[in-house]
Amino acid sequence: MVIAGRITLKKGKEHSIERFHPWIFSGAIQKIEGELTDGCWVEVLNFKNKILGFGHYQNGSIAVRMLTFGPIIPAENFWEQKLSKALTVRQSAGLPTTATNAFRLIHGEGDGLPGLIIDYYDGAVVMQAHDAGMHLDRKDIASALQNVLGDSLRCIYYKSQGTLPGKLRDVLQDEYLYGMGSVPHVVLENDNKFLIDWEEGQKTGFFLDQRENRKLLGDFSKGKKVLNTFCYTGGFSIYALGTGAALVHSVDASEKAINLTRKNIALNGFDPELHTCFAEDTFDFLKDKQDVYDVIILDPPAFAKHRDARHQAVKGYQRLNTEAMKTIKPGGVIFTFSCSQVVDRQLFYDTVVSAAIQAGRQIKVLHHLSQPADHPVSIFHPEGEYLKGLVLYVE
Repeated sequence: MVIAGRITLKKGKEHSIERFHPWIFSGAIQKIEGELTDGCWVEVLNFKNKILGFGHYQNGSIAVRMLTFGPIIPAENFWEQKLSKALTVRQSAGLPTTATNAFRLIHGEGDGLPGLIIDYYDGAVVMQAHDAGMHLDRKDIASALQNVLGDSLRCIYYKSQGTLPGKLRDVLQDEYLYGMGSVPHVVLENDNKFLIDWEEGQKTGFFLDQRENRKLLGDFSKGKKVLNTFCYTGGFSIYALGTGAALVHSVDASEKAINLTRKNIALNGFDPELHTCFAEDTFDFLKDKQDVYDVIILDPPAFAKHRDARHQAVKGYQRLNTEAMKTIKPGGVIFTFSCSQVVDRQLFYDTVVSAAIQAGRQIKVLHHLSQPADHPVSIFHPEGEYLKGLVLYVE
């Protein structure tokens, strides 16, 4: 990589970088040297001209995303080193296995690569950039992936048209950077089969972050009537059926998601009489379902992606949980989640407490849930813990 210029921070603004937080906000910058363009590499210094590290520059609220800390210029094999370290983390967590061959290889700040997501689907890799720097370095990253993954790699699909900022989004087309994949593509997760369509599906094609929570749901589903709301590909539904649920209903407002769920149910060979799909709004569906379900899963999309939408998001989570608490059978269990990064764990918990008060039911918390080990959170970047969940027992 080429270092295009340098950024000097205001006095006192270096402390977060010295504590290895990866973001530099525009207001922390004292001086810019060089012709900087979005995505270029920059050297970052404190007010005494001490080198703090190197990162990607972008003209925005977050002006620099740090990729290294300290005075050493990143080596030529920088991307290969980073990817190898990330793979070692996954291997230490037991991934992949013969039962699970899909996992997240790079989780942004959690792996020291802010702005980059890479998911591995049994030889097919989907790469997603969230800033200009990762976009500009995409071919170097793809080359490093080939070196690190070797013969296990079949293709690399670059899917960033919907995630990059500003004008980049308007001119970019998603594309294969290596090989050519065939979709839909079948992967295993805890011996359950799922069809992955990274070209047309949401995000990179699947929500890998709920793997361990889906597995836990199975412990509560045997012989139960289960409702899976915002079901997308039917992940929770398949785990419930796999552990002997008496009945599973899957609900999603998207007809495309419902079709995916139906295909995954058939792929796993479950009795179609035990499962029904509904292409409906979850709030409308819950209106006349009093005392029907023993287990309800609430896994909505992010109700807030920015702080200015947080208040409305909290109201949405409160309403959704209230309706489920009012509806579920006595002795029922609710799996409830928020994937909104701006709604932190305490705020989500407080929102669920408020819902319980409105529902007028006695509630016990059985589990606090989060994202799995292949979605690591840097201890220096707590904002990376975006997935929050609770397992609730409703008396």
